[in-house]
Amino acid sequence: MKLSTLKPAFGSVRTNFRRGRGQGSGGGGTATRGHKGAKSRSGYSSKRGFEGGQMPLQRRLPKFGFKNINRIDYVGINLDTLQKLVDKLKVSEITMDVLIKNGLASKTDVVKILGRGELTAKVDIKVQAFTATAKQAIEAKGGTATEVK
Repeated sequence: MKLSTLKPAFGSVRTNFRRGRGQGSGGGGTATRGHKGAKSRSGYSSKRGFEGGQMPLQRRLPKFGFKNINRIDYVGINLDTLQKLVDKLKVSEITMDVLIKNGLASKTDVVKILGRGELTAKVDIKVQAFTATAKQAIEAKGGTATEVK
């Protein structure tokens, strides 16, 4: 390889095209913008989604559904997951702090205990919500299910 033979890759370098610099340039007069109309003027920019006056796609499609602003998105944690946590940490009380420290919930989550799996230890649980089957299973083992707001 010699420095004198180095060239950029084919098609990677283009020569500059000076628009509208007189009739001799080949693009003078209209500066290669065509004749008249908004697109030939300086400062032109179309609205996003503009289709030349045709009804835009976002207005042709129907609207449907709605977003319930009062919906509460619970983070579900099952009993079998809690049992693994109890076995690992050897705790008798599970609060939001314990769940946050062990990565089962974040600080802003609203937690609901779900009834899948089996609980074998007596545990006192303090979270925002419980399903009926989860509450029943916790209390059957002698633990307490306390709802905290």
